[in-house]
Amino acid sequence: MRGIRLVATTIVLAATVYAAAAMAQNRASREAFFRCKDRNGQTHYGDSMPPQCAGLDTEVLNDNGIQVRLIEGEATRLKRLEREAGEAKIRKEKEQRALRDRTLTETYLTVEDIERLRGQRIEMLNAQYRVTEQNISNLRERQTRLQGQIARFKPYSDSPNAPPLPEHLAAEMVNTVNGLRVYEQSLVANRKEQAELNAQFDSDVKRFKELKGIR
Repeated sequence: MRGIRLVATTIVLAATVYAAAAMAQNRASREAFFRCKDRNGQTHYGDSMPPQCAGLDTEVLNDNGIQVRLIEGEATRLKRLEREAGEAKIRKEKEQRALRDRTLTETYLTVEDIERLRGQRIEMLNAQYRVTEQNISNLRERQTRLQGQIARFKPYSDSPNAPPLPEHLAAEMVNTVNGLRVYEQSLVANRKEQAELNAQFDSDVKRFKELKGIR
């Protein structure tokens, strides 16, 4: 019987100690005060957020004056967001490099494979370039023909009896000029795409050699 009483007493004592410790910890961690330093270096306290602390870093203290958390001010929040954005950008770039490396090693077996694909892509662009050049040549011939026809009508003819320019000729000339502009821009874009493609393949070849240890 004495043993049972001893065990019960021990359990009650342990529970009491645990409860007291929990209450003490709760008192120690209870948020009680707010403190911040304004732009003039003056410190402000309050048992609630002082108006002077609005938008500033504000420490939240417990009964013992120990900081338990920090309320970010606007400047700190912006710096954190900027830092997190920079870290996210670095992670994304690292992931993209890893993906590119994996793609290179899984897609190609040799440098010749890369060069072969480069040649195919460039030839496709050259073929498009030649077609566009032919279209431009055809449009210029049409433009010359239309100019000869339009020259017989007002306001381009010096003849006082010249009839007014027919609408269908004017519309055809406008379409021809616009078509020439589009095709000429296409030639410029084609050359730019070829330059970018060559630069990308040069980079791929260089990186592939690094990954494979090829000199």
